[in-house]
Amino acid sequence: MSARFLSFGSDALAGTFYFVGVMMSLCQLLSILELFHIADGLENCRLLPRFVQVMERNLILFLIINQEEFQSRTIVCVLFFLWNVSGLLRYPCELLRLISTPAPSLLWARYTLSVPVYGLSVIAEGISVLQALPYYESQGNSSEQLHVPVSVYVHFPYLLMAYLPFLALGAGITFRILLQERRQSLVSMNKKTKRE
Repeated sequence: MSARFLSFGSDALAGTFYFVGVMMSLCQLLSILELFHIADGLENCRLLPRFVQVMERNLILFLIINQEEFQSRTIVCVLFFLWNVSGLLRYPCELLRLISTPAPSLLWARYTLSVPVYGLSVIAEGISVLQALPYYESQGNSSEQLHVPVSVYVHFPYLLMAYLPFLALGAGITFRILLQERRQSLVSMNKKTKRE
């Protein structure tokens, strides 16, 4: 994505989904496996913040970004870039943790830079939901009548608006946990460097 942006400039933003969309969709779908890695003990982190991240990304990707009218927007490129940076901060550190001890500078970057990157990605996800609302409002097929025990009329734009507070709540909880993990990691890292 970066090479494409450097080659084509701002023209590359509109075509980002067509360039990497299928691969990003596959990677985000496979990110559900991260939850199993945490449960099996392969990855040493808390399940709740990762569950929130995986679910909010998959919801945004499959409910909003996969709509053809939305794929050429700049926010799609921003989201993909932030999600990739988040992965680049996390995955090398976890891989080194499995095979050896990661470098202190890598741990610092993972636990310090991931907090603002996550915050920016949540803001971009909220913006993408807000930008998708007019599209779904203009669609005549964005409402469904559900015939469960009680007949319920569901208007999808209202569900998207209701999702925004849950996005903010999940992000707040995840921020708190990320900051706790950062504090614990940096304290243990400082203790190890003092022993050496």
